[in-house]
Amino acid sequence: MLTDIYTKQKENNEKACNALKKEFQTIRSGKVNISILDNIMVDYYGSPTPLNQVASVLATDATTITINPWEKNMVKVIDSAIKAANIGVNPNADADGIKLFFPPMTKEQREENAKIAKAMGEKCKVAIRNIRKDANDEVKKLEKDKVLSEDEAKKAYDEIQKATDLAIAKTDELVKEKETQLLKV
Repeated sequence: MLTDIYTKQKENNEKACNALKKEFQTIRSGKVNISILDNIMVDYYGSPTPLNQVASVLATDATTITINPWEKNMVKVIDSAIKAANIGVNPNADADGIKLFFPPMTKEQREENAKIAKAMGEKCKVAIRNIRKDANDEVKKLEKDKVLSEDEAKKAYDEIQKATDLAIAKTDELVKEKETQLLKV
């Protein structure tokens, strides 16, 4: 039963770190990444649909993203969805598709994005600490129900703390890598 608690905690810590990596992809670094458009939803026949499900999205070079809708009548809808998302560029639409031209990032923008990455890392650490709290609560319940002795519970708390420390160290490492990537010109 303790191994179940440890396994669940490690899986949840891994999920938190993976969510952080996915969230980092929405931050623009020096080279544009199509995942900056991941959160944009377009109205597709009355239902909100992710942009990448109604068009092909390609990063044609380091500063340009090309969007080619599968249905030509979607160009205006996609254009207005991108404007509403306020991602820092104005879409250039023509009859066939949309191009987004991203200017090179300034030092201030890079530093601001590094701060955003750090804040995302802190949110991940809070999630990891909440996972630790849940695991500790399960151990407390087992101890209260006399399933575990006091010594076994102490060892369990130590094991849970070790897993938490590892996950937080991994989060710090991910944040540091992202900051380095963002601040590199």
